[in-house]
Amino acid sequence: MTLRLHDTMTRRLVAVEPLESGHLRLYTCGPTVWNRVHIGNFRTFVFEDVLRRWVDRRFERVTHVMNLTDVDDRIIKNAREHHHTLDAETTPWIAAFFEDRDTLGIRPAHHYPRATEYIEPMVDLVERLERAGAAYRSDGSYYFHIAAFPRYGRLSGLPAGGLVAGASGRIDADDYTKEDVRDFALWKAVGPDDIGWDAGIGRGHPGWHIECSAMSMALLGESFDIHCGGVDNIFPHHENEIAQSEAATGKPFVRLWCHSAHLRIGGEKMAKRLGNFQTVPEVVAEGARPAALRYMLAASTHYRKPLNYSEEPLAASNEAVSRLVEFRDRVRELGTVDEAGSVDEAVLASVRAARNGFDEAMDDDLNLPEAMGAVFAALRDINRELDRGGVTDGTCRALCDLLDEVDDVLGVFPLVDRNRERAGDLGAEEHTLLADRERARAESRWEDADRIRTALAARGIIVEDTPGGQRWKRA
Repeated sequence: MTLRLHDTMTRRLVAVEPLESGHLRLYTCGPTVWNRVHIGNFRTFVFEDVLRRWVDRRFERVTHVMNLTDVDDRIIKNAREHHHTLDAETTPWIAAFFEDRDTLGIRPAHHYPRATEYIEPMVDLVERLERAGAAYRSDGSYYFHIAAFPRYGRLSGLPAGGLVAGASGRIDADDYTKEDVRDFALWKAVGPDDIGWDAGIGRGHPGWHIECSAMSMALLGESFDIHCGGVDNIFPHHENEIAQSEAATGKPFVRLWCHSAHLRIGGEKMAKRLGNFQTVPEVVAEGARPAALRYMLAASTHYRKPLNYSEEPLAASNEAVSRLVEFRDRVRELGTVDEAGSVDEAVLASVRAARNGFDEAMDDDLNLPEAMGAVFAALRDINRELDRGGVTDGTCRALCDLLDEVDDVLGVFPLVDRNRERAGDLGAEEHTLLADRERARAESRWEDADRIRTALAARGIIVEDTPGGQRWKRA
């Protein structure tokens, strides 16, 4: 089977074939660390994590780079207001991003370049563009000349002619909308007392777009395999990356572009400027299990379809995680028999069906929702067979291997186990009662759930039901 991904540039599924045999090079746009990242951003980061986990399995070697934008107009503004250096302003937000990354079980990238560490390559790139006739200087700043790159607009589908016609209205801001973009800033001149760097092209600081081009090419080469981000990165950020990179090198910049759709809340895109966002710690504090939040972001909806954040998909994701964990617990506690029988044959057939269905769906544009559908269908059949009798050690190992392979991509079991460890002051009987109550709720046996809640309360354990599942605390 061959992995195929939807390429934003060509609008079709494309086979993933690395430029360098056996070595896939992947760049994912990371956070701008001016504030805490919200779960809308993590919808993209979790999609990219699923991709990373799958290509780790599919290719001999993977190099994954995720940048950290630690200089832009918003960061500089905040640093001035707080009387901070750039490093002092951004370090806490970088630490918060890594904390949230770990909360959601995202596999670390191989490189996390900070923009401030790559100023010299950015200046070099600006100089190359000027020599190529694609950049010009005005009032001490440098701008990319869109008219010098006729292919501008291929990624987004926006007509380059309309943009070029307004090229005289240059802008310097990093945070702008489609209606404002014309010739864009590569290097922004600043005064001697402003935050910036002294360079051969004058004192200033980089524009947003030049940062990703310089960092990706420094770490992955002038041409590489896959570039990812959210759909809001397509224009202008990724469009501008293509223009400045290819105008400088004369080579194709990226072979395949992948973008995830927005996380919405109340039908609108989740965004800081709209004030409708939530962070990972806030969602967890409200009762969501990290494993359920990760499942919702990764597997409740295909990454190219918008996902609406509400109690319903979070509760459904919590139930899905619970079903997986219950099955894993059952497999771990299985008693085995010496000789294989019809139960073994049926179970192994379902294991093969689950594995084939999972792999085929994942190779078809990372369709994790469909992949998990194949897994749950198999688990339902396997549970029925296990009710009939025992299985051999070999069949039991096949079940464990299947679960390990699925969760190597899904990534929820370590999050569940970590929460169990943190709840380690409960006794085995109390854990069993909590599991029984969760199962009763999933099966709509409300009287049983209430009875178990009362029994736990008698032990000094208060149980609350939340959108992310039940949570408990000592009275």
